[in-house]
Amino acid sequence: MMPSGPDLGTIEYMQGRRPPGLFGFFAVLLVTGGCVGTAQAQSPAPNQSARERTLLAEGFAQEKLWSWQRRLNLRDWTVAVVVSRASELKPQTLGHIRWDLDKKTAVIRVLDPADYRLPFKAMLDDIELTVVHELIHLDLAPVLTAFQRSEANRLEEEHLVNQMAEALLKLDRQK
Repeated sequence: MMPSGPDLGTIEYMQGRRPPGLFGFFAVLLVTGGCVGTAQAQSPAPNQSARERTLLAEGFAQEKLWSWQRRLNLRDWTVAVVVSRASELKPQTLGHIRWDLDKKTAVIRVLDPADYRLPFKAMLDDIELTVVHELIHLDLAPVLTAFQRSEANRLEEEHLVNQMAEALLKLDRQK
């Protein structure tokens, strides 16, 4: 979940790839058979394909991105979320973010359900944690960009971002 610099080709590609807003939500409803409520309230059907679970996770991640982007006051950013296989992420990570500070664009990658070994609800909770974690990196980006980066301070940043994300989610889930 370490941040890195701009990846403009990916951002432009992803913005054309993911249906925005309500269309994406309705696509998830169609795939899941029109279940009532949000993706968080739904359980996977036993016969649901890997592609359907990926679409469900993508819709859920998009919903959480929308919510947390507003809560963290990142409304002026254009952020896309992409469900990615473990092979597309750095080893032993669950997500990743790339941003362009000048254009205020970013792409968050979250782990595909096919690579999770957790119960469905725990997997969705983890996807939400990943989205919040990556948005906190984005929120810190303007401040941390000026500092010399090292492996030691990257580990400290990860620790801090994890603590902040877990605290925010704990508060949110106690409502």
